[in-house]
Amino acid sequence: MLKLSTIGIISYHYPHLKTEQVLQRILNKNYKWKIYALPFLKREKREVLFPHRPEQANAVVPQVLAESHDIPYIICNSDRDIDNSCDLYILLGGGILSKECVMGKRIINCHPGIIPAVRGLDAFKWSIYEMKPLGVTLHFIDEEVDSGEIIAVVPTNVYKTDSISTLARRHYENEIDVMVRFDEYLSNPINPFKNISPGEPKKRMPIEKEKQLSEKFYE
Repeated sequence: MLKLSTIGIISYHYPHLKTEQVLQRILNKNYKWKIYALPFLKREKREVLFPHRPEQANAVVPQVLAESHDIPYIICNSDRDIDNSCDLYILLGGGILSKECVMGKRIINCHPGIIPAVRGLDAFKWSIYEMKPLGVTLHFIDEEVDSGEIIAVVPTNVYKTDSISTLARRHYENEIDVMVRFDEYLSNPINPFKNISPGEPKKRMPIEKEKQLSEKFYE
């Protein structure tokens, strides 16, 4: 178990819902916090049939949260500006971190799929499309995509009356909850899927496959 005193939050210098939701629930924990804010690069909006996560920009800028709670807020030009002054770092936003950033740090992430079966992007959709168990994975980050040491795998509950929308909401809430409870899982790791077969990292799901999601969901 890591001895934790100061914990760094890695996010964007931009409104970010996941950051707001997690911070609202972890600030009462007895740690010193720092927020490292990375540039947010706006990308061309992708066409999707089913937006399975809430709109992340519908939030406040993390700087407002930092100022409201007297948390040091460091605006970074790149992830190489993140120093090594924290015992642990929590990745809430910032994309894929560089090798230079990851080196020498203990950084945790919550991936919205069960590693190593579902890695990469659109994990919720690919789990349904490939009919794999649905859950989230708390893990340390290393230089490869979604392949670092696993801390906890927590399945998402699925109910017989679920629609794909209600399940997507619950899955996202599971991701937030697991990240909030990061210290509990560091003390008591859990992984009921240790023998699950690995899969290749995925890119965004193409529209052609996304059209089949509803059919796959009700199979």
